[in-house]
Amino acid sequence: MHPPTRRIATLAHLLGEFEIVRPGERVLIALDGVDGMGKSHLARELVELSEAEQGRPIVSVSIDGFHRPRHERLAAGNGPEGFYHGSYRYDAFRENVVRPVQDGTPIRPAVCDVAADEPVTPMPRDVPAAAIVLVDGIFLQRPELADVWDAVVWVDAPFEVTVPRGNARFPGRVNQDPESAANRRYVGGQRIYFDEARPAERATWVWDNTVLERPSLRRNP
Repeated sequence: MHPPTRRIATLAHLLGEFEIVRPGERVLIALDGVDGMGKSHLARELVELSEAEQGRPIVSVSIDGFHRPRHERLAAGNGPEGFYHGSYRYDAFRENVVRPVQDGTPIRPAVCDVAADEPVTPMPRDVPAAAIVLVDGIFLQRPELADVWDAVVWVDAPFEVTVPRGNARFPGRVNQDPESAANRRYVGGQRIYFDEARPAERATWVWDNTVLERPSLRRNP
């Protein structure tokens, strides 16, 4: 099924914005937002539309490929602080994605299969000249990554929308109330991120994904 006409038009608008980010060079653009926001789906749509329109090449990567092993995540704590501080290997992301993009060498898009909780060594992926490496995930503007991005899209929707969306991916998660104890780890971790990084304010663009058929895009001042 094709996206609704308004969504396609907004996707095309965003791709047009991407075209003017350091044209002729390899760039890193983040799709940042909380769990359940629709970032991975948005990344796929942008790749497909760019290919269909023969636009600037896009190489898609997810920060989820740089999770810490489960035992390390658990050791960091079960609460919001553990979620925020102990989920990802930002050093590995910089080594396997950021530095190769800057050097013009192939990237390795993951070091971990989070579902299997196993390390992986995927085949290197070439990044064409003038390509966009589009990285989707959470916490992408935290201090460890703040200097990485050439541009950032903040994908926005309220927790009342994103918690049910995100929980729908996990059969055991049935409580849809963002303020419930069952959702405290994830919602609380995101609120720590909001306080520390102010991601919506610092992003280049804000994509409102509250109503999937009718997104909107604005450039921050």
